[in-house]
Amino acid sequence: MQNYNIFCIYANYLTKKVYILVYVKKKVYLCTLKFEIICRIMYKTIRHLLVLSVLSAMFVGCVTQKQMTYLSDANSEKAESINADFHPQSEMVIRPGDALTIFVSALDQEAVVPYNLPMVVYAKPGEVQPTTTPSMQYYIVDEAGDIEFPILGKLHIAGLRRNEVEDFVKKELEKQVINPMVHVNLINAKVSVMGEVTRPGQIPITNGRITLLDALAAAGDLTPYGRRDNVLVSREVDGKMQMVRLDLRSADIYKSPYFFLQQNDVVYVSPNKVRAVSSTNAGLWFSMVSTVASAATVIVTIVSVTQKK
Repeated sequence: MQNYNIFCIYANYLTKKVYILVYVKKKVYLCTLKFEIICRIMYKTIRHLLVLSVLSAMFVGCVTQKQMTYLSDANSEKAESINADFHPQSEMVIRPGDALTIFVSALDQEAVVPYNLPMVVYAKPGEVQPTTTPSMQYYIVDEAGDIEFPILGKLHIAGLRRNEVEDFVKKELEKQVINPMVHVNLINAKVSVMGEVTRPGQIPITNGRITLLDALAAAGDLTPYGRRDNVLVSREVDGKMQMVRLDLRSADIYKSPYFFLQQNDVVYVSPNKVRAVSSTNAGLWFSMVSTVASAATVIVTIVSVTQKK
């Protein structure tokens, strides 16, 4: 907190001095400075600021050049090594808490009506009559990994992928329906991207799977202040948290089981040293530059006016 106040500045061109009245703790002090001392202080301050600005720019340039390239070691030999261990993930695994729709159809539409949840409509808040189009109801996977399916009863689907759920339900229906067709859609799948990205937030998974690079691209890519070598992915598995840090500069991320994200994964991009330093000292630098600029403007103006007289 500022505990002083400069309320008067007087410059005398004949004596080449500046007189400053400073009010500190209910007392007034008279400070006298020579023009040449003021100019020297201003020169050194501006010089230091310029040097620091140049050094900061050089440091940012070094970081940009060395640490902003993705998959810098990728080549044909690396690709062969990755393919030897790469197992593409076709679908996400169904977990407790997931919401999904299951639609059953067949040539005989009347035969499958009992196996589908009824369509429902919703009224907007404050309105009596529903105005939205009918929507299909969805199933919520309970803590045991089950859903309650019409007529078929309780089905255990946790641990299965979307296409595996379709095959499982279809097999159960074939005992009662001729040539049934089943379509399953996971409707609440999303991942969260935080930290040094352009647009942090939740990314919906619309096509059944999403990779780490897909999620970062959807978030607008990393900012220049994001560390490419320190991207944290956290995941809940069987009620326990798992965390791993990945290096986007290496093509080895394709080998990681965390390259393909699962629903509710959280991706965090750590800030680099430039961001950490700028965040800590930004207010101080702006305050110092503003103070120096204001003082320099006042003193130069007073000296200029005095010289004209």
